[in-house]
Amino acid sequence: MDWGRAKNVLIYAFLVLNLLLCYQLWMDLRDQASANLDFTSLSKATQAVMEEKNIRILCPIPAATPQLPDLTYHYSGEEQNEPPVELKEPIDSKLIYSSFTELSTALEGQIPDISNYRFDAQESEVGKFVLHPLVDKKWSLFRVRLELINSDQKIVAFRWPKIEMVTTMSDTDQKVLPASQALSSLIEKYFPANSVVKEIELGYYGELFNSESQVASPMWRFMLENGNAYYVDAISADIISPKTTE
Repeated sequence: MDWGRAKNVLIYAFLVLNLLLCYQLWMDLRDQASANLDFTSLSKATQAVMEEKNIRILCPIPAATPQLPDLTYHYSGEEQNEPPVELKEPIDSKLIYSSFTELSTALEGQIPDISNYRFDAQESEVGKFVLHPLVDKKWSLFRVRLELINSDQKIVAFRWPKIEMVTTMSDTDQKVLPASQALSSLIEKYFPANSVVKEIELGYYGELFNSESQVASPMWRFMLENGNAYYVDAISADIISPKTTE
């Protein structure tokens, strides 16, 4: 028996087997990603526009359509015109990514109700972490910001919004429109060519007026890779784009 030739045949066989396994793994991952993103929730017409405009979606399209009321709240935004409050002891900024629970525990004595906020990586920037208060401990109130000022990998100061949520009546709840429907309108009419959608989130959006009480509506927020945010009213389907002021 030619052992050298047999050895080469075995090596080639293993290489082919590894290639087949890698191909199968790639196919499985691709199918799983497609299933998670669920482009089938978009119409064929919308998918055609996506292809024509080279629009990509890098996040799942939420399927939930909960019933939500409008939100009444009190907020002036005065803290945005004031210098940040320095922390008595700087906190490791890595906690914002690794353990928000630990970060909340470390700051709860200085920042009221910080555990009822959600970190927004999309709106955060160099030197400033942005968090939004939660409505019913679930939905972000996008226009109100708790800012954590960081420097040299430490959180050193903060701006805390003085906000009061007002309980709404349950009989005002309305079923929100599907995220796929809102996304279809944006793809077909608003998103520029080569847009990349990084995140889709349901929350609340309210204009900031210096008045005693304000109303926020349930909104779908669509964040693009270039930093632009598009909001779609989850009840009326009205669209707020970076080019609009109302």
